[in-house]
Amino acid sequence: MPFALAGSYRLVRRAASELTTVAALAVLVAALGGCASAPATDASASAQPAGAANAASAAALPSWRDGPARQAIVRFVESVTRPGTPQYVPPAERIAVFDNDGTLWSEQPLYFQFFFLLDQIRAAAPQHPEWKNNPAFKALMANDMAALMREEKRLLPLIAQANSGMTVDEYDRTIRAWLDTARHPKLNRRYTDLVFQPQIELLNYLRANGFKTFIVSGGTIEFMRPWSERVYGIPPEQVVGSTQTVTYEVRNGQPTLVRGPKLEFINDGAGKPVGIYRQIGRRPILAVGNSDGDLQMLQYTLAGTGQRLAVLVHHDDAEREFAYDRKSGIGKLDRALDEAVTRGWTVISMKQDWTRIYPAPQP
Repeated sequence: MPFALAGSYRLVRRAASELTTVAALAVLVAALGGCASAPATDASASAQPAGAANAASAAALPSWRDGPARQAIVRFVESVTRPGTPQYVPPAERIAVFDNDGTLWSEQPLYFQFFFLLDQIRAAAPQHPEWKNNPAFKALMANDMAALMREEKRLLPLIAQANSGMTVDEYDRTIRAWLDTARHPKLNRRYTDLVFQPQIELLNYLRANGFKTFIVSGGTIEFMRPWSERVYGIPPEQVVGSTQTVTYEVRNGQPTLVRGPKLEFINDGAGKPVGIYRQIGRRPILAVGNSDGDLQMLQYTLAGTGQRLAVLVHHDDAEREFAYDRKSGIGKLDRALDEAVTRGWTVISMKQDWTRIYPAPQP
């Protein structure tokens, strides 16, 4: 969900007519952007016979209540995997795409990649004494988030400086180390523990039925790829996200790739179908999102022929997670919710459809 700079302001302009300055920055950041059971990867999963899949469906989603959302998903999977029927879809075409933030893990009070970026500024501060007079840096060090958001223009160059210039391998190690130690400010758990257990089960269920699962997110591929396979069972080559400039250099006699400060592609909103076309090369038959930023991805999925399913996750559980939709600056769900009602899409109520939200805490 991250950074910068010139190209990123397109997203801020798009958001400005609807959101406050704080929300606009949050959307900008979004565009730059432990399981109870081990996830099965696409490489290791094999399709079950239709009869076995049908018999196992009742046990495949244990954290889902047997309501309309679960029934619609199971009915769809059983339909497209039943050979000899008009609805049958060959395994090669069983493509399922999932947004990440708010769909596979939580995203409040800020996108998790934003917390990482801010911590990167703190870590880089000793090498940048000139920052001490920057109002955005002062607000960050004082943990004054409201003031920090007001200093949007002064914050973005700090993010770019602190998150570029290193090799892609160095950045990968930095992300992994941060995820091992950083904790959510409210829930006090590691961020990779805040994945949704019902969605882990759904990913496994789909792969057991011959689907290939992809992440299609506004977050950056650099931030998601280091952990997506371990947490979701989704290998790095099946992560579609925003991208930052990368150049080839020889450092200390070794060929390497170095991160630049500019964003080259925003995989959000209308960018998501473009990212799907460029990286996947097949139109999905199943798409799952949670916000207006996923609307075009769901529309694109449903525009194909044959059996298809669009699913929205509705955050309506303030007790176990967070409750937000139409007025939220993070993960706003407004236009997509209206379209879901009008077109009969499947809407998951986290409060009603999921018996649990997160996996059991890991030691």
